[in-house]
Amino acid sequence: MSERTYCLITFGCQMNEADSERIDGILLANGWRKIDSENDADLVLFNTCVVRQGAEDRALARLARLKPLKRANPEKLVAICGCLAQQDGRRLLETMPWVDLVLGTRALPRLAPLLDEAIATGAPQVCVDLDGDPCEIPDPPRRAPDLVARVNIILGCNKNCSYCVVPTTRGRELSRPWPKILEEVRVAAAGGRKEVLLIGQNVNSYRDGEVRLPELMAKVDAVPGVERIRTITSHPRDAGEGQFRAMAELPRVCESLHLPAQSGSTRVLRRMYRGYSRERYLKKVEQLRSFVPDATLTTDLIAGFPGETDEDFEQTLSLVREARFDSAFMFLYSPRRGTAAAQWPDDVPLEVKKERLARLIDLQEAISREKNRALEGRRFEVLVERSAKRPAGHLSGRTRGDKTVVFPGGMEMVGKTIKVEIVDSNGHTLFGRMA
Repeated sequence: MSERTYCLITFGCQMNEADSERIDGILLANGWRKIDSENDADLVLFNTCVVRQGAEDRALARLARLKPLKRANPEKLVAICGCLAQQDGRRLLETMPWVDLVLGTRALPRLAPLLDEAIATGAPQVCVDLDGDPCEIPDPPRRAPDLVARVNIILGCNKNCSYCVVPTTRGRELSRPWPKILEEVRVAAAGGRKEVLLIGQNVNSYRDGEVRLPELMAKVDAVPGVERIRTITSHPRDAGEGQFRAMAELPRVCESLHLPAQSGSTRVLRRMYRGYSRERYLKKVEQLRSFVPDATLTTDLIAGFPGETDEDFEQTLSLVREARFDSAFMFLYSPRRGTAAAQWPDDVPLEVKKERLARLIDLQEAISREKNRALEGRRFEVLVERSAKRPAGHLSGRTRGDKTVVFPGGMEMVGKTIKVEIVDSNGHTLFGRMA
């Protein structure tokens, strides 16, 4: 039998990136070879996201493009994994009968046997059982050639925010045993990974016995070979002194935090079921900066949530001015099927949503430029990650504060941590020279 090939396309968040590494590990261990061409691959997998409408639409459009390829080659296999598979399950086969496998977010351990079953029988396979644990794979994931190891520490979410589909698509919270996490970190570090990214929908909900996130960070900090540690994503309700103190005191834990605010209006936050007020969020920011004065702070913000008034939106602009985020992911509200907010009137007109988002982006871009300009003339440790897209002869890396730095240098520097002096900047990138 000739070698079987596969192509994997990933949409969405760091969780999906980590899941894709595990998919790679499973398939490579079972004799598949990875290629980049959807046209030529024997198996095409889409690891999907439905947190926002745009990500779902892009995945569905790419899937639709495979219909003529499947018609021309019936032996070609098409698989849908991730949150779209979990959300829609067998219904996907009704709208896309050319799909051979629908695999939910916690069904990754069943990938290989279900593929074998689909090949042997020619019948589509569906598994969206949320009782499984995708982290319980016998061998460590086969990781992409990268300096960062994305390590799941907690699955699912118990927060049930009114706009968010994650509790449905990822299930209830499940913390991985800390010894298994440490073993995965050790293997990644021994394989040349310089940075460990501890990931989960709410990493600060992590608990395994008496080990919570700060204790876990301390254990990872002690693993030989690890140079940097980050976490994503933290929920403002649970973020607090223990996490901030670990950022300040553990030498390998980086001074960067992603803390999604979503809105600056307490009234809207209450409708979002976020569990904190505007004032409490800003106190968290103040507490973070009391421990880590130079911390890089990023966030998520939604414009046009149901019932959001002009005054509510002004409160969000005010929060951005007061918190002075280094950057933000900013989005128009889009209803997500199965959420509480989807049952409410989507009463903010699209043009108003767009106008509010544009104002929000303009404000945050101005703050990002100001904060980056303030770094000019300073020197930072930069982990060199890759060749920069432009200009030619330049490298790209990141500071401990997760700022992207572009500077002249040769590829022999990739993987090294060097001192770089910042000489210029814009709202998204720092430009420097080796100090």
